[in-house]
Amino acid sequence: MKSNHTMVTAFILLGFSGVIENQIFLFPIFLCTYIITVAGNLSIILAYKLTPSLHTPMYFFLANFSFVEILYVSCTVPKMLSSLWSEWKSISFSGCAIQMYCAVLLGGTECYMLGAMAYDRYNAICHPLLYPVIMSDVVCIQHIVRSYVIGAVNSLIHTTFTFSLPFCRSNEIDHFFCDVPPILELSCQDTWVNELVIFVISGCVIIGSFIVTLISYIQIISKILKLHSTSSKKKTFATCSSHLMVVTIFYGSGIFMYFRPRSSHRIGQNSMISLMYTVIAPLLNPFIYSLRNQEVKSSINNIFLQKNKF
Repeated sequence: MKSNHTMVTAFILLGFSGVIENQIFLFPIFLCTYIITVAGNLSIILAYKLTPSLHTPMYFFLANFSFVEILYVSCTVPKMLSSLWSEWKSISFSGCAIQMYCAVLLGGTECYMLGAMAYDRYNAICHPLLYPVIMSDVVCIQHIVRSYVIGAVNSLIHTTFTFSLPFCRSNEIDHFFCDVPPILELSCQDTWVNELVIFVISGCVIIGSFIVTLISYIQIISKILKLHSTSSKKKTFATCSSHLMVVTIFYGSGIFMYFRPRSSHRIGQNSMISLMYTVIAPLLNPFIYSLRNQEVKSSINNIFLQKNKF
């Protein structure tokens, strides 16, 4: 007997309606956030490109990380701004699939890249003599390429499994962009296979890279505590603490979003949690890495001073 499923051709993004009734006042807030995020991360990329002294593995990863952050916010925030500004909150079926693919791809890429950045700091601090060999230019490029490949494969699996489901309960997504968990809630078919895929595949990407990051920093902290110089301890802690702040926000909210039981979901909760790793973390990235890093801050100041002279 065939099921009589209604073909969904478009979805409605509810955004923050489950938490805030009048959402229009959020538009200027998120518009300013988006502009600051793009400008801040772009300044880090320019500082790396235009300052030869920053051409080291640490800043190479940071520049690439900033590039991913710009793409990440650009695949979710503009649509959210459009939905906040107008009454037209729909997104086509294919548009939703494309947005999900891009968001999951960049999220997975960022996970691996954070792990690679932690591994880089581990080698710089724990193996300083072998560091140039371990983290050569070829190795750094390989890490970046792997991060995109892992992100692309991870995203292709999730997007394919999600959009192969029939949707008949509703076309209203309790979110501000097309993410996997809230879309699964709209399916009229049992989604245990999809949830298993999330647990296994996302577990390998998110939890795997988180474990690498955690182990790297345990080793780093252990090494720092053995240093006799107080100034060396402060400098090393300053570099690592900024990275740990981004890691905590990104992994903490991401793990809570993808690995909590479906029974614990609340209306509007998806959007609030996702804000942390899709909007807040990219916003904080340039402030944490530039304002807490004297080399980056000096490079950005020099670039602007040179432009003002002309």
